[in-house]
Amino acid sequence: MTKLRLLLLALLAIPASVIAAPAANWVNQVALSPIGGHVLGNPAAPTRLVEYISYTCSHCAHFVGEASAPLKANYVKTGKVSVEVRNAVRDKYDLTAALLARCGGPRRFFGNHEALFANQNDWMEKLMAYDKDATKPTEEKAALRDIGQKTGLYALMAKRGYKPAQLDACINAPAAMKQILAMTDEAWNKVRIPGTPGFTINGTLVPGSDWTRLQAALP
Repeated sequence: MTKLRLLLLALLAIPASVIAAPAANWVNQVALSPIGGHVLGNPAAPTRLVEYISYTCSHCAHFVGEASAPLKANYVKTGKVSVEVRNAVRDKYDLTAALLARCGGPRRFFGNHEALFANQNDWMEKLMAYDKDATKPTEEKAALRDIGQKTGLYALMAKRGYKPAQLDACINAPAAMKQILAMTDEAWNKVRIPGTPGFTINGTLVPGSDWTRLQAALP
């Protein structure tokens, strides 16, 4: 019997239970937390980072632009750290963006989230003009739809493949509204973040609002 055949027979005799399974790609794992935040990574990670963000916050945009890639590559991918994004809404414009970020379900959330921040300068410029000059509806849902349509938020989401009717449905979603407001109340009144972005690690508030200080607090 040749050495090659002996090797083949030896390999065939190895139980399936001892063959290593491929490592989980935790960067692609997204789930909703009980309060409605979006959790990226291993739900059983020993280190649980929560980010409290506002879409109208320039510091948040800077943080997401700087921190998203290294967080995924160096922390989430290993399964040792999960990242949960929760809302800390500051105004009606932020609320509109938060509702739109949830369009398409959990698997599309982080793409929407990062796109809103990456294009923040463009839609914030339109938003400021709208805030000064536009005649605005008074009914709540109509007001939020008007914001989406006239500040560039709907146009941004259209580039991501969403139709106007889908975006209207996301604005009108009562469950999403309830979750966003619950997270907002938690952020400002229970966790008492000093501002956005704010962070907790395993439930403990982390001082500072930048990637450098947060990174120093991660294992």
